Amino acid sequence: MVSASRFRPWRRPGPGGQAPGEQLAAPGECAPGGGPESDVARLTAWVEGRVQGVGFRWWVRSQALELGLVGSAENLADGRVKVIAEGAQDRCRQLLARLEGAGTPGRVSRISHRWSRGTGEFSGFAER
Repeated sequence: MVSASRFRPWRRPGPGGQAPGEQLAAPGECAPGGGPESDVARLTAWVEGRVQGVGFRWWVRSQALELGLVGSAENLADGRVKVIAEGAQDRCRQLLARLEGAGTPGRVSRISHRWSRGTGEFSGFAER
C-alpha cells in the first residue's frame, strides 16, 4: 500500500519572521505569479520496502534524469531510500508516479512525501 503525507503550507520567511498568507501552491496548482513551468518544485520522498541493494537508487537517478530533474537518492540507516527531486512541478509529479508504479526495482511498500519550493542546491542527480 502506498500512502502520502498531507500537504503542509510553506511560508516564506520575511524580515522579522513569517510573511502571513504566503504559501506554496499544492501540486497541480499554479503558484502566484506564474504557471507550473515557472515554478521550481521540490519533492522529498521517503520510500519504504525492499529498496536497498536492488539498484533502486540507480533506477531513480535514471528516471529523474530522463524527466530533466536534479536532486539525489540516498540510502537511510533504517532501510528506506530518501529521494529529493527538484524541477517543474509536473515532472516531479511524474517521478512520484513512477516511484509508486509497478516497474521499480525491489519492492515498494509505502511512500511518504512532501512538497516545497526548490532550493537550487543541486546541479545534477546524485546517488548517495
